[in-house]
Amino acid sequence: MCGIVGYTGPRQAYPIILKGLKRLEYRGYDSTGIALLNSGLKIFKKKGKVTDLESTLLGQELHGNIGIGHTRWATHGEPNDVNAHPHRSASGKLAMIHNGIIENFLQLKKDLEKNGYSFKSETDTEVLLNFIEEIRIKNKCNLEEAVRVALNRVVGAYVILLIDEDDPETIIAARKGSPLVIGIGKNEHFLGSDASPMLEYTREVVYVNDYELVIVKPNELILKNLENETITPFVQKLDIELAAIEKNGYDYFMLKEIHEQPKTIYDCLRGRLDAENGTITMAGVELNIEQLKNAPRLIIVACGTSWHAGLIAEYIFEELCRIPVEVEYASEFRYRNPVINRGDVIIAISQSGETADTLVAIEKAKEKGAFIFGVVNVVGSSIARASHAGAYTHAGPEIGVASTKAFTAQLAVLTMVALKIAKEKNTISDERFHQLLQELNEIPAKVSKILEYTEKIEALAKNLKNAQNFLYLGRGYNFPVALEGALKLKEISYIHAEGYPAAEMKHGPIALVDNSLPVVFVATKDENIEKVMSNMHEIKARKGKVISIITENDNLTASICDEFLSVPPSDEIVAPMLSVVPLQLLAYYIGIEKGCDVDKPRNLAKSVTVE
Repeated sequence: MCGIVGYTGPRQAYPIILKGLKRLEYRGYDSTGIALLNSGLKIFKKKGKVTDLESTLLGQELHGNIGIGHTRWATHGEPNDVNAHPHRSASGKLAMIHNGIIENFLQLKKDLEKNGYSFKSETDTEVLLNFIEEIRIKNKCNLEEAVRVALNRVVGAYVILLIDEDDPETIIAARKGSPLVIGIGKNEHFLGSDASPMLEYTREVVYVNDYELVIVKPNELILKNLENETITPFVQKLDIELAAIEKNGYDYFMLKEIHEQPKTIYDCLRGRLDAENGTITMAGVELNIEQLKNAPRLIIVACGTSWHAGLIAEYIFEELCRIPVEVEYASEFRYRNPVINRGDVIIAISQSGETADTLVAIEKAKEKGAFIFGVVNVVGSSIARASHAGAYTHAGPEIGVASTKAFTAQLAVLTMVALKIAKEKNTISDERFHQLLQELNEIPAKVSKILEYTEKIEALAKNLKNAQNFLYLGRGYNFPVALEGALKLKEISYIHAEGYPAAEMKHGPIALVDNSLPVVFVATKDENIEKVMSNMHEIKARKGKVISIITENDNLTASICDEFLSVPPSDEIVAPMLSVVPLQLLAYYIGIEKGCDVDKPRNLAKSVTVE
C-alpha cells in the first residue's frame, strides 16, 4: 500500500520521481505528491492520479537534484489535497512521506499541541514529522539523531523518507513493517517501495530491514540500526528485466499477466521438475526435509488469493503427504492465541512477501517454536527473509492489483513441495509420483490452449455484464477455484459474487436463484462430477442460468449448461491451474465491458502492508 520514491544525485530528480510514481501506481492510491529541494523546499501534491498532479505542474519550476514522491492510500484522513503527502513540518524546513500507520499518534499529537503545534492535515504522518522536529529542536541534535529518538518512541509500522532544506543532498529513511529498497548508482541513489522505479538506472540494490535507518547522499550510503550501530549493507543484483514491468502491447497489465501464465508456470517448474527422469529438485525442501516430512501438522497462513491457493494446497498435502493441514487467514490467526507446538510447520504464502498480517503471523509462530516455510514471489522481501526456508515462485513482477499469474505459480510450487515430501515419506507410489510429474509438466502447454478461446469468453462477458450478483460453486479441488473466481469478479467488475462448496448450495444460497442469477460451476471431470451435475439440474429447475468450466469433450455435462468454457483434461490435483484461467479472463472482460480500470480497482492496493 502506498508507493514511495526518492532520488539524490546529479540528475534532475523530478522526472525520475514522476516516472517512479507511475511505476508504483499498481500498489493502489488515492492522492499523490512530490517534494523537491532547490534553493528552498517546494511541495506539490494533489488528490487523484499521478497524471492529475503532472498536469497541474506544467510550467512550474521543478529543478532540483534531490526529491521524494508518494502515492497515498488513505488511512488517517480522507483523500484530499491537504492530507496528501509529502507533509511539511511546522518550521517549513522538513518534508516527509510515510507508508504505514502510527498507532500512538493521538497521544503524540496532544503532547505537541500543548507545546504550541497546530496541524493542517488529519494524518498521523504530519504528527510524526513534527514530533521528529520537536525532538531536534529540544535536544539540539541533527535530523538523523532526531529520527532515531522518535522511532524508538512511536508504535506502529512505517517507511519514512525525509529531506531537509538545510541539508540539500541528504535523504533520511527508515523502515519497520513496510518495504524499502535502495538503488545504488554512480554518485547517485534511488529509493523505492520496490525496485521498479529504479530498474532502468541500476541493478544494484539494498533491501532495508526492519528497525534500520538509512542516510543517503549522492556518493554515500550509511545504514544503521536504531541503537546507532553501523551496519554493512548487503548489495544484491536485480535479475528483473525492464520489459517485465511494461505492458508490451497489451491494453492492461492484468491481461498481459493472464497471458504470461504458460511462461510463468514453466519458469516456476524449470530447473526443478524433471519429468523424464522422475525428479524434483528444490533446495529449500531438500535441506529441511526431516523438518518437513516429520511435521505433526502444517499450518498455512495467507490472505486473499494466496489464501485460496492455501486451500487447494490443504487438499494436496493431506492427500499426498498424509499430514494434517490447517489453513488460516493470517489476519485472524495473528490475533488469536493459536495452539502451536514445536515442530509444527507454518507455510506462509504471499505474492509480495510484504503482507503485513502474514508477516506478523509468522513472527508470532516463530516465537512459539514453529518452522517457517515461505512461498513468495518477490526476492529479498520481508517474508522471504523472515522464513527459515522456502521457495520462490519466479512469476516475475505482477503489476495488476488482482492476482493472476502469482496464483498459478503458487499452486505449481506448492504441488512440487507436496510431491517432494510425499516421495520422501513413501506416501505416494512410484507410478502415481511419475504420473503427477508428467501432469505438472504439461500444464504450461494446456494453459496456452485455454488462452486460444478468449474470443468466446469475451462474447460471454458481454452477455453477463449487467448481472447484479453471481454464485460460484465447486466441489473438492474445485471449491477453492470457485472462491477465487468469485473474488476476481468482485475485484475487477464490482459485481457482488459469492463462492460456495456446491454441496452447501441447498443450505442457503439456493434461495437466491432465479432467472437473473448466473451460477458459475467449476465442473471439471473428477470423482465428484455426477454430484455437481445434480446441483446443476437443481439450478436449472429454478430458472437459474448455468455457466460451467468443464473438461473438453464432456458432452454430458455440457448438455446441462446454458454456457460452458472448456479446459484440457488433467488430474484433479493440477486441474485448478487450468480451470482458474477462464475465470480470470471472464472477470477481466466483464470488468472491461463495465468500463472499470481492471489494473487499479477502486479501494484496493496490490500489497497490503498496513494492518
